Amino acid sequence: MKTSMALLLASAWGEGLALAREMNVSDLEKMIPPAGSITYDVVRSVSPVLEHYSRESLLGGLWKRPELSPRDRSVVTIAAIIARLQTYEMPMHFALALDNGVKPAELSEIIAHLAFYAGWGNAMAAVAAAKDVFQRRNIAIDQLPPVKDKPLPLDEAAERQRATQVAGNFGAVSPGLVRNTTELLFLDLWLRPALAPRDRSLVTVSALIANGQTAQMPFHLNRAMDNGLTQEQAAEVLTHIAFYAGWPCAMSALPVAKDVFEKRQK
Repeated sequence: MKTSMALLLASAWGEGLALAREMNVSDLEKMIPPAGSITYDVVRSVSPVLEHYSRESLLGGLWKRPELSPRDRSVVTIAAIIARLQTYEMPMHFALALDNGVKPAELSEIIAHLAFYAGWGNAMAAVAAAKDVFQRRNIAIDQLPPVKDKPLPLDEAAERQRATQVAGNFGAVSPGLVRNTTELLFLDLWLRPALAPRDRSLVTVSALIANGQTAQMPFHLNRAMDNGLTQEQAAEVLTHIAFYAGWPCAMSALPVAKDVFEKRQK
């Protein structure tokens, strides 16, 4: 039987009917994207070579590379498309993420996290897209993270060092931003248990690369690797995001990643 990922991607590109015979109708209804989705035929009618790249390089190549698990690729992709406000692909990739093992609570938390790292408007657009996906799959509020939960353990020494450095450099420039960075982000958002620290870092780094915000990358890429992301996986994040945010964003992040990798080996 074809995998659910294959069915979802195929249905998004107009090949779902053949695969639907191998699955329950209810399963297909959960995964198919909204009416009006662009099919391979439509892409071919506008750009035959784009249809070729979509089939062979993206779906047939990138998504099959072993350096990242399908779940990680979904996490990276949804972080990138939310960060770049690519609303058209949100429903398909939210559904695919759930099929690839991202839990509803984790998807919910990713959207909340990106309100801080990509902006409230982007997060609200993601809410609008996720709402229909959740409804089709009967995902209720009791499956989502509560507002308050027992926080993850805090590395007090590391947080004290970060807060002191930021306050010393920028406290006089924008006291409110510095205070909110500590109180809202690092003493609240980053300690929420609905996302593992590695996943939260993976989301953050992916969004930063996708938006070309390389100045923030050294801190967050180091944090991601401290949280368990390997160098091979971090390198593959760059490869993956090139397709969803464009080569310039990925290439602009390369010197930063190179510097982080080299310094960690010393």
